[in-house]
Amino acid sequence: MVDLASRIETLADAILAGERAALARAITLTESRRADHREQAQALIQRLLPQTGRAIRVGITGVPGVGKSTAIDALGSQLTEKGHKVAVLAVDPSSTRTGGSILGDKTRMARLSVDPNAYIRPSPSSGTLGGVAAKTRETMLLCEAAGFDVILVETVGVGQSETAVADLTDFFLVLMLPNAGDELQGIKKGIIELADMIAVNKADGAGATAARAAAAQYKAALHILAPASPLWSTPVVTISGLTGEGLDALWSKIEDHHHRFEAKGLITERRRRQDVKWMWAMVQDRLQARLRHDPALKARTPALEAAVAAGELAPTLAADEIAQALGL
Repeated sequence: MVDLASRIETLADAILAGERAALARAITLTESRRADHREQAQALIQRLLPQTGRAIRVGITGVPGVGKSTAIDALGSQLTEKGHKVAVLAVDPSSTRTGGSILGDKTRMARLSVDPNAYIRPSPSSGTLGGVAAKTRETMLLCEAAGFDVILVETVGVGQSETAVADLTDFFLVLMLPNAGDELQGIKKGIIELADMIAVNKADGAGATAARAAAAQYKAALHILAPASPLWSTPVVTISGLTGEGLDALWSKIEDHHHRFEAKGLITERRRRQDVKWMWAMVQDRLQARLRHDPALKARTPALEAAVAAGELAPTLAADEIAQALGL
C-alpha cells in the first residue's frame, strides 16, 4: 500500500503540473471535515507553500443584483485572452438544509466555464462571516501552485461583514449599481474605507448616464475619508460587464496598485499579517469544532442554554463551565 507521504507527493506533483482533476481533488480534500482528510490537506499545502504567492489576489464584492458574475466572466475572459490563467473562487450562500452552494456560479459565467485557461470553483460559505468560505484561503494557495496567476474571490454580498475578503486578498474591489440615490445604496462606511476601487457596473445603454452620476456621488463620499495609504487614492470607475467597456482600464488600475505596493514590499507585508489572522481564525475554528463534537460538552450544553434562557444561571457562569470543560 502506498503510504501517506507518497500519496501527498504524487498529488502535489500533479497539481504543480497543472492537472485540473488533481486540483479539484485537493480542494475537495481541504473542504472535508474528516480529521484524516484535514491532516492530509495540511501536509499537501505545506508541501506546495513554496510554489504559492505569485498571483494577484483580487476580492470582489457588491450588493445582490449588481452583476458580479457577469462582470467577472467578462473580466476573466479578457485576462485569459492576454495570456493570464484565472481562477475564480465564487463563494455561494449555503443552503440551510444541505449546507451546499445554492447559486451555481458556473452557470452564470458561460465563457469562463469553458475556457481552458480559467478555473471556477463554487463553494458554500457555510455561514462563514464575511461571505468567504472557510477553506477559500487554502483553495487560493492550491490554485496558485497549479499555475493560476490571477485569483478572483467573489463574495456573497448579502449583508454580512465583507471585511473577511480584505484579509484574503491584495486588492478589494466593490461593485455598485447606477441610481445610487441619497443613501448610496446603504453602503457601509467600513466597506468604503476598505475598498481599493469602486466600480459602478451596468454603465451601458440607458444606464450610462445614471452610472456616471453614481460615480460622481461615490467620488464625493470618498473625499471625506483619508486614504488608507499615501501610495493610493481609491479610484471610482464605470464599467459594463455586459459589453466589457471599462474593464481594461479597471484591470490597469489593479496592476498599477500591485506594482506600487509590491515595489515597497507592502504586498508581502500585508500577506504576512493576513497569515497571522488566518492562524487565529483556525484556532477559533478548532474551538468551535470542539464545542460541536465533544460528547461531554454536547450533552451538557443544552442544559446550560436552558438554564441561562430561564434566568436560572448567569451567562458568565455558564461560559466559565464551558471554558473549563475545554481546558481554558
